[in-house]
Amino acid sequence: MTIRRREDIRNIAIIAHVDHGKTTLVDAILKQTGTFRENQKVEERIMDSNPQEKERGITIFAKNAGYNYKNHKVNIVDTPGHADFGGEVERILKMVDGALLLVDALEGPMPQTKFVLRRALEAGLKVIVVINKVDRPNARPMQVIDEVLDLFIHLGANDEQIDFPYIFASGKAGYAKRTLEEEGKDITPLLDMILEKIPAPEADIDAPFQMLVNSLDYSDYLGKIVVGRIMKGKVKPTDQVALVEKTASGVSVKKAKVAKLFLFEKLGKVEATEASAGDIVALSGIEEGNIGSTLCHPDFPIALEPLSITEPTVSMFFSVNNSPFAGKEGKFVTSRNIRDRLYKEVITNVAMKVEDTDSADTFKVSGRGELHLSVLIETMRREGFELQVSRPEVILKRDENGKLLEPYESVTIDVPQDFVGIVIEKMGKRKGDMKNMVSLEGGMTRLEFEIPTRGLLGFQSEFVMDTKGEGILTHIFKSYEPYKGEINSRQLGTLISAESGEAVPYALAQLDDRGVFFIEPGTPVYEGMVVGESARDFDMTVNVCKTKKLTNMRASGSDEALKITPPRKLTLEQSLEFINDDELVEVTPKSIRIRKKILDETTRNREAKRKKSTAEVEA
Repeated sequence: MTIRRREDIRNIAIIAHVDHGKTTLVDAILKQTGTFRENQKVEERIMDSNPQEKERGITIFAKNAGYNYKNHKVNIVDTPGHADFGGEVERILKMVDGALLLVDALEGPMPQTKFVLRRALEAGLKVIVVINKVDRPNARPMQVIDEVLDLFIHLGANDEQIDFPYIFASGKAGYAKRTLEEEGKDITPLLDMILEKIPAPEADIDAPFQMLVNSLDYSDYLGKIVVGRIMKGKVKPTDQVALVEKTASGVSVKKAKVAKLFLFEKLGKVEATEASAGDIVALSGIEEGNIGSTLCHPDFPIALEPLSITEPTVSMFFSVNNSPFAGKEGKFVTSRNIRDRLYKEVITNVAMKVEDTDSADTFKVSGRGELHLSVLIETMRREGFELQVSRPEVILKRDENGKLLEPYESVTIDVPQDFVGIVIEKMGKRKGDMKNMVSLEGGMTRLEFEIPTRGLLGFQSEFVMDTKGEGILTHIFKSYEPYKGEINSRQLGTLISAESGEAVPYALAQLDDRGVFFIEPGTPVYEGMVVGESARDFDMTVNVCKTKKLTNMRASGSDEALKITPPRKLTLEQSLEFINDDELVEVTPKSIRIRKKILDETTRNREAKRKKSTAEVEA
């Protein structure tokens, strides 16, 4: 049996905190290695191909690409930087032998930097630290290297890992350099360092075939496509394979046949006749393959160690829309449609869980955070689904002594000096403990907190308004710790429509002093729909459909133009943050509405159970 390394291959992941420039650096690498023709028009952030990724400016799904450099094939995986999509990072690290850890030359290590680095070190990966955005004003690259070293030590890295190679880069300008004194010309120094420092994959080519499925793709022509790295042996089209999965009752083995074999080349896949240990491949024909399944030689059905994915911390209830406007705007509206779509999602979204409830029309969906769940809701509404969702709730646990635990987050906030007071006050009200406060260059201050996840639910919109859009808030799951008691969320009540019809300018103008409206004249409304935020701390019922009574008498001033305050239109995320326990967000392909719950018997029972358990906790 020959165990050797495939010196012609390198498998690397790019990991970093959100907005530290991963995808932009991948752009620079792909452009320089000849992925595009010289006259080809190339968009920015090429790898962010999903419409929501382009709109939000973040990476949501991990993606594979490949390039050739100095007779070496390099497989590169771009991973998300937002904590809510950490499951994508966790499953990708099994496919690679090394990682580029990007750190912003001004901001330094941030919460997600700690998370992805911890996972990379646990996986035993060789890490190259890329100090990115060195061309930023006030950049402090040498200090950031010291901070990264402290982080390696804090995370328990061994001596070899602490002696990490580093390089300076600007993904946007398209250059890398080994010292700050060098002139930045192109990305070549980084390409060379990848070949020098990232180990070639171990390749036991003569052993029986074995591969762990790390992600799934889908083609209208080929059906399901499984993606992973070959750990041992070889594979080619038409090969018979065994599909092995660890289940609660033991190990299940099914037979399958490889239809087509693909390798990753540039931004796409190319068909291949054979692949061997060390290659990252995509196989079609394995219809029953799921993430975490093992594909192996039929005579040696041995399952590989499954993926280790962190548990969800936040849940929501998705249910069939039962508002007066139900079925008017959506294409898929039944419980069967919604159930099938949710269970299809968990096949590829490994950090998400779906459970049936006592009601056939309601499903409990659990994920890593509000953003994780809202991306799914937005995807579903774009696909034509109509549904309603409840307020996000944290998932509570009990320890071995029966003590109630809840998830806590590590929060880093960068704000201008003027807003430090209001941020500390608001975080304190939400049971946040301040752990550190440091002044940054440019008049900014960095605040670090530990806070129950419940305290962050609904805080993002408030934070943006308090800091006039100048603050940056990032957070990541820390651990489960003792329950911290009641946390007050929304302070103000709502404005609720008293009847169904269309909002009238006259009525909105008359009610202007009652609060802030979410609707504009001409918006269809129904009884029980939340049309605005009250100026008081209680709910008010208002008639936004009331028209002016007409007479045949003319009075001075009666024809003056109406003055209506522009409405505050809520996005999906803002709606989820705004609602209380007795409200729902109605989501359709055309509209996002908030409404008071219509409690049927099952919902009432569930609410009673939840309130009872909360009361017991408080006691």
